[in-house]
Amino acid sequence: MKKDNDEVLAGKIAFTPRSSCMPAGVPGFMTYLGGPVYFVQSSKEVLIIYAPDQQVRRVYLDVPHSAHPQPSWYGESVGHYEGDTLVVDTIGMNDKTFIDGYRTPHTEKLHVLERWKLAEAGNTLQVSMTVDDPDTFYRPWSAIRRYRRVRQAMNEEVCAENNTAHFADYHIPEANKPDF
Repeated sequence: MKKDNDEVLAGKIAFTPRSSCMPAGVPGFMTYLGGPVYFVQSSKEVLIIYAPDQQVRRVYLDVPHSAHPQPSWYGESVGHYEGDTLVVDTIGMNDKTFIDGYRTPHTEKLHVLERWKLAEAGNTLQVSMTVDDPDTFYRPWSAIRRYRRVRQAMNEEVCAENNTAHFADYHIPEANKPDF
């Protein structure tokens, strides 16, 4: 992290997972700004979709965690309702994502507990999260993120489309010749 921050202070362009078309992970997913979050729910799962580039998290309802989940970008999220609050427990994340916009790293021991609830007469969606990674932090820490309710259609956005190679060193796909 110090190396990355020193490079930015020396003039290198800072990047986020989204700027390099990579999944944000958890809780990084909730630190994105600039667009709405949509929820799609069935009896077995909740899909949480970050609109600007359609990244999707899956929360499986009313099931236990797997015995040994394979590390992945978004890990294994299981949830249940406590009254009107969706409680999401996420483990099994790989170490390729960041905790926040400052590119704070983490290990595969990362554990995130979230509580999603409507507030302010349904005009705000609030998520309270507790983040624990014993190999990264001295102790668990908590934060709150609030989303203002908006009513708009989800627009299609393709992350790598019209890339001008600002982040080519972060492996954004780029054609070296036209395919037509």
